[in-house]
Amino acid sequence: MDSLHGLMELVRDDLGVPLDIPGDADADLADLPGWDSLNLLRLVILLEENGHPVPVHRLLLARSLHEMYTLVKERR
Repeated sequence: MDSLHGLMELVRDDLGVPLDIPGDADADLADLPGWDSLNLLRLVILLEENGHPVPVHRLLLARSLHEMYTLVKERR
């Protein structure tokens, strides 16, 4: 997962959150259909499994997938 598009595909394909790629990149997470705190925890696990560990407390502050991707990039 080396791009915002890749993160969005991960969320769509592995978490089952229906996304408009790239249209939902800056949407508030609370506005994404099916997004909840369990998906956030599942995403943390997927990121770690794919070699992109990000501190949970940082992801909790993110309001969009774009912000999450920025955090992932900073950790590379």
